[in-house]
Amino acid sequence: GPYAQLLLDAMKQSGCTVYNDRHFACEDCDGCVSGGFDSATSQIVLCQNNIHQQSHMNRVVTHELIHAFDHCRAHVDWFSNVKHLACSEIRAANLSGDCSLINEMTRFKFGLKQHHQTCVRDRAIRSILAVRKVSKETAEKAVDGVFDSCFNDHEPFGRVPHSKSDAKYAYRNFQNRDRYYANL
Repeated sequence: GPYAQLLLDAMKQSGCTVYNDRHFACEDCDGCVSGGFDSATSQIVLCQNNIHQQSHMNRVVTHELIHAFDHCRAHVDWFSNVKHLACSEIRAANLSGDCSLINEMTRFKFGLKQHHQTCVRDRAIRSILAVRKVSKETAEKAVDGVFDSCFNDHEPFGRVPHSKSDAKYAYRNFQNRDRYYANL
């Protein structure tokens, strides 16, 4: 889809390997995780036993590609700096569609805007706890400490994509950025 293409192009531009076939692996995973990003091999893992719909697959691919993009762009210290991990989890939850209204049936509990932020915060905390042996308090502190800056960092999309047309628009914008800079 256009999101994945945009993320791949953005990575190429940051000088990273483009994630081809060898960078995606489908496997059976424990528990109810849907996917993962292995920073050592830059491989994206898709959990075939836990993904049953194309739309879910697209979200997982986008979520994990955001981690890959962050890894490439920011040299994230995934293991010893929980704030780095928190930031990437906030971005992945915010930008992948994990918290889009259709996926969140609890949307009537909060105001819409507030709800989106609450969902992103909760998902980021859950993701950290799924991959690191840290206390819930440590995960919450890390997420809250970087929340505003990471929630507002929409690279490489330019803004939070909410629909297919947004994704295409963001992709076109991204492609045109180069042209714009090249003309200066």
